[in-house]
Amino acid sequence: MAAPSLALQSLTLSHFRSHKRTVLETDGRPVAIYGANGAGKTNILEAISMLSPGRGLRGAKVDELVRSQEAVGWKVSGVLQSLSQVHEVETSFDGTGSRKVLIDEKTASQAALGRIGRVVWLVPVMDRLWVEGADGRRRFLDRMAMSFHPSHAEASLTYEKAMRERNRMLKDGVRDPSWYSAVEAQMAKAGAVIHKNRLEALEMLAAAQEQADTAFPAAECALVHAEGIEMPASDEDLAMAFADSRPRDLMAGRTLVGPHRADLEAVYSAKGVAARKCSTGEQKALLVSLILANGRALAAEFGAPPIYLLDEVAAHLDADRRAALYDEICALGAQAWMTGTGPELFEDLGDRAMRLDVTEHAGVSSVAVV
Repeated sequence: MAAPSLALQSLTLSHFRSHKRTVLETDGRPVAIYGANGAGKTNILEAISMLSPGRGLRGAKVDELVRSQEAVGWKVSGVLQSLSQVHEVETSFDGTGSRKVLIDEKTASQAALGRIGRVVWLVPVMDRLWVEGADGRRRFLDRMAMSFHPSHAEASLTYEKAMRERNRMLKDGVRDPSWYSAVEAQMAKAGAVIHKNRLEALEMLAAAQEQADTAFPAAECALVHAEGIEMPASDEDLAMAFADSRPRDLMAGRTLVGPHRADLEAVYSAKGVAARKCSTGEQKALLVSLILANGRALAAEFGAPPIYLLDEVAAHLDADRRAALYDEICALGAQAWMTGTGPELFEDLGDRAMRLDVTEHAGVSSVAVV
């Protein structure tokens, strides 16, 4: 297995969910984490996800991450090997205000975390990605787009803020075009970037799947929009679409065109069957295929595969595909943090992985290196 050039060398959790204080040292291998349900395994993955832009793998608010009945805030820190450099990274919440980020002891933005490290995750709630609402599929696609373009997070925040203002005016029945022009210009500029990043991400994923020798089924993905409306490619055209849609939007009280109305469709290539009609196992295999493709594409584009966070990854994967997943992660040279209920789920990894046994007592998680 090639040594990863993007990996956490150490990780410290302080007052983060069930972890009062947990300190881990790694050697670059994948990390297999097992223990009973509720022991605190996923909390480790969530902590790592906070070392990337956004609200982490569970989308929690910062005050929801503090240990129960404690008001001291929380902190996650680590030493990150990123290509030829090593960085000290830290994110924290002191109980008031907003989340803070430090890189090499200097205040930084969340977006800066995305420039030095890339984190990709797969969690159980995604198992129903293909059969539930479009919101989840957009988030899934946007996380992949962000892995290629860290500035995607900033464009998304700008768009959402401007759209909230536009929606407020629509609900208030504002009809003066001059009130809309500035906010629609902001939305159009950010929206065009979002659309471009999403398309580029899908192109890179398609190329990575086509070139791979993998045990997982390829997924043909496409970006579609509500009601079959074609998404304008340029910010000028998108601004015009917002202006043209004002009468309809006023009736609805919300914005009905734009990248927030997009959806991700996928087809099981070999069978020509839409992902939403596939079996549960096939749907999971398609998700795994996409995140592996994400890693291969990042290895070529960024110079290293991402750090993978794979929560209960064995669910809905048979033994052969589970072993194939481990083989592909190791061949890719990725540091993957994986959880499961028992050590038997990781037997196929052999000595290619570290093992952590997580237990919980009186609401406090403990971690032992096995």
